[in-house]
Amino acid sequence: MLVLATVVVAIIVVVPKRVKAVRAFFVFGDSLVDSGNNNYLPTISKRIGSEPTLPYMSPKLNGQKLLVGANFASAGIGILNDTGIQFVGIIRMFQQFELFEQYQQRLSAVIGAKRAKKVVNEALVLMTLGGNDFVITPRSRQFTVPDFSRYLISQYRRILMRLYELGARRVLVTGTGPLGCVPSQLAMRSSNGECLAELQQATQIFNPLLDNMTKDLNSQLGAHTFVSVNAFLMNIDFITNPQKYGFVTSKMASCGQGPYNGLGPCNPLSDLCQNRYAYAFWDAFHPSQRALEFIVDEIFKGTSNLMSPINLSTIMVLDSNI
Repeated sequence: MLVLATVVVAIIVVVPKRVKAVRAFFVFGDSLVDSGNNNYLPTISKRIGSEPTLPYMSPKLNGQKLLVGANFASAGIGILNDTGIQFVGIIRMFQQFELFEQYQQRLSAVIGAKRAKKVVNEALVLMTLGGNDFVITPRSRQFTVPDFSRYLISQYRRILMRLYELGARRVLVTGTGPLGCVPSQLAMRSSNGECLAELQQATQIFNPLLDNMTKDLNSQLGAHTFVSVNAFLMNIDFITNPQKYGFVTSKMASCGQGPYNGLGPCNPLSDLCQNRYAYAFWDAFHPSQRALEFIVDEIFKGTSNLMSPINLSTIMVLDSNI
């Protein structure tokens, strides 16, 4: 929900003619990738000419549509099971994985178990977690930031290994973005409109630990299974230098209420700007469509400090030979 992570939510990947054209895509995590808030979907789909994933609960996701993949993400969740405990009806990570197992059974019934296993093994997977654990989890106040970050990473490792056990072999894992700079935090906790140092520190500690953990897993597995996405660097430049990217501001959301339009969701009672393309944030939590276009560029062609060990374009070429 409060993670400025970057997300590749698209399927049936289309690349140059010599590259295989069909591939499933699965999405797990929090509100930045759930179907309700995910503006990356049209951005990525337009770029690679693909059909978008459907939420797993959609009545339209059946039959051959299952080959497209599915979105299992749910707003309000985190790495820890008690993150978002105040919310009703959210789908925590262990429940998302239970649905993924159910999905595989349904897919097997349509195309057979052997082919279903191949679809899952060759799919692209996106996992986005972490920000909510720092922002809305009471347990975070029981630790120092470094200790809490290490604890989160230990639990995240278990989640990623479970995903591997369920068949995922190419997973984009997003770190947290500049948590202290989103309009919601500016509205609630900033006295001068500046990013919150505590949350910025949390991101700077958590992300390197995540990157090291994915490298360790890859070494253990003997493959580039997990790809670390540096969401902080992908976001921070247009946040600190909005005019460079053609934005009027990166502090105020395009739609919302209260200071910086950072209180509450976007709804019919919200203040709505006249030109949404001039804002780096759409609402209190999520980047605008234009901001996402800059992020998507980095997902595809970013250097190793942004996409480690390889970017999405390289992934698509390498995996075309599977």
